[in-house]
Amino acid sequence: MEHKRLGSSGLKVPRLSLGTMAWGEETNEESAGLMLRKYLDAGGTLIDTAALYADGNSEAIVGSFLGEMVPRQEVTLVSKAGVGLRKGEREVDASRGAMLRSLDASLARLGTDYLDLWLVHTWDAQVPLEETLSALEYAVASGRARYVGVSNYAGWQLARAACLSRVPLVAIQSEYSLVRRTAEREVIPAAAALGTGVMAWSPLGRGVLTGKYRGGTPADSRGASETRAGYVAPYLGPRPSRIVDALATAARGLDAEPLDLALSWALQQPGIDTAVVGPRTPAQLEQILKSVPRRMPAEIVSALNDIPAPPA
Repeated sequence: MEHKRLGSSGLKVPRLSLGTMAWGEETNEESAGLMLRKYLDAGGTLIDTAALYADGNSEAIVGSFLGEMVPRQEVTLVSKAGVGLRKGEREVDASRGAMLRSLDASLARLGTDYLDLWLVHTWDAQVPLEETLSALEYAVASGRARYVGVSNYAGWQLARAACLSRVPLVAIQSEYSLVRRTAEREVIPAAAALGTGVMAWSPLGRGVLTGKYRGGTPADSRGASETRAGYVAPYLGPRPSRIVDALATAARGLDAEPLDLALSWALQQPGIDTAVVGPRTPAQLEQILKSVPRRMPAEIVSALNDIPAPPA
């Protein structure tokens, strides 16, 4: 698998990163282990998790594999803090105390003494940005994190954070796909100007760009799930459907699958360093790994670029 530098940093990342949001909820430990082995065998090296995912269970599952399945130093371990669950409700808290407590808990669950990359999970308007950044600075100074960055920030938020931070913000995670292109407006240009690498999460449009929803909602999909249906619903309307139809038409012309083109398109866009994929099953990951990102003809890229994206 091809690797490249993340932004202007020295950190190398694979073109496809393995997201673990489903681990501990939709994906059990056995299936997670099968996926990790497939990913490593394909040359992948980056595992992306967060304190929020399955209320810490995702990190615990990842930690159970480190050392046993793969030596810790052979993977790039990414986690996030600043969002958690309080009495079952999602709570944003990027204060210094909450961030550092979350970091220590993440390290304990993962069974490691450092993260390769630690991110603020989302913007917290209730906490001074300088306070949030002080947690990142301390994490680097204390050796708990090798690199730091942010996630789900707007372009101006990234720019302000980068200007105030005493340590480089080497990465921003942002949702980006053919059905979610708002990052093109500010986030990607800001990241390019600042030397911050872009990690595109959900490059398959929360599964919609695989084309599996074209004939209805599969019973075993997130769209049919009581807990995850709302996650997929924004991309099941008429405008996203037209994008999926156009993608499927282009895929047929290239003797490929919609998934192949969706991934290739995202990775071919300027400024995108890695795509974070989050399959729920080993079969889904196998399909993703088989779709080796290809250089698409310029006219196909242009045609896909011209498809109006749904509003944010």
